[in-house]
Amino acid sequence: MTTTVRVATAQPYDVVVGAGARHRLAELVRGCARVAIVHPDVLTEHARAMAGTLDAAVTFLPVPDAESAKTPGVLADCWNLLAADGFTRSDAVVGLGGGATTDLAGFVAASWLRGVRYVSVPTTLLAMVDAAVGGKTGINLPAGKNLVGAFWEPVAVLADLDFLATLPVDDLRGGFAEMIKHGFIADPRTLELFEDDPAAMLDPAGPALHDAVVRSMEVKASVVAGDLRERTSTTGALGRELLNYGHTLGHAVERRERYTMRHGHAVSIGAVFAALLSRNLGHADDAFVARHRTIFSSVGLPIRYVPGAWDDLRATMNLDKKTRGGSLRFVLLDAVGVPFIAEAPDEGLLRTTYEELSED
Repeated sequence: MTTTVRVATAQPYDVVVGAGARHRLAELVRGCARVAIVHPDVLTEHARAMAGTLDAAVTFLPVPDAESAKTPGVLADCWNLLAADGFTRSDAVVGLGGGATTDLAGFVAASWLRGVRYVSVPTTLLAMVDAAVGGKTGINLPAGKNLVGAFWEPVAVLADLDFLATLPVDDLRGGFAEMIKHGFIADPRTLELFEDDPAAMLDPAGPALHDAVVRSMEVKASVVAGDLRERTSTTGALGRELLNYGHTLGHAVERRERYTMRHGHAVSIGAVFAALLSRNLGHADDAFVARHRTIFSSVGLPIRYVPGAWDDLRATMNLDKKTRGGSLRFVLLDAVGVPFIAEAPDEGLLRTTYEELSED
């Protein structure tokens, strides 16, 4: 069974969710003389199997796994291979892999000849519910994550849940973090699915996970359709910036861990921090904080970070993309689905909130 989620941006596209979704690729690149498949080495067999279904000359672009792929050097290697094989503006790029691979592949497509057709085939739960939907592409620099990139929408996203059957449990958990975040910012039913039976989410073939993935994608599709380029929040109202709940501290944690911590695990920590900060600013209540801790921990996600790290994390947050004119901004919540922006919170309050987060 597959479900289609429409992303109604200026150039609308479909997200196909379900077992076997990858088999739609051939129809999406029909008419292309050349197709490049960007993939990590571990997915080489899958890449070759997909290539066998295409009526096009296929260029394989193997890249390092995870965040190691998102570097200027790897990006240049991809450009050089496209040049060597004569890729034109009527050809296509496919991103097959986790979120780091699809981020890179999307940027390759966005930047090659100022933009060619792109199809995203995410193979991890995190990539399906986060990186693959929304048109953000990019690479990392030593100074921070995703500092160079472009908005480039795919012609389609093929979220084949069959890929999840062989994922380590920790990889599934990384996706759960973004799904739970989507629940807190916009969809109470997602939170209930996790609360009712968190163990059911660990079954990739089960209806609970399929339902939760679709709901999560619907949240993200709705948000990005109204604010693709994250411009709305600059005028006061929340737009796409809403999706950054938990990410201000989360990205800083990732950098401090030299990107060895999974993105979703860092977002879980960041979301608990955001809930604490919301409460400490007089908005949310203790029950709201407790619900964060209970849901994230119920699926094995971290809800604390190490003591004594605040100064390092705070310095990193100065480079956060949500910072405006030198003022640090946090997406926070009064309650489920009731967001607000906290701009330049008191530094002492930030520190004491972090100390509370790091307590045993």
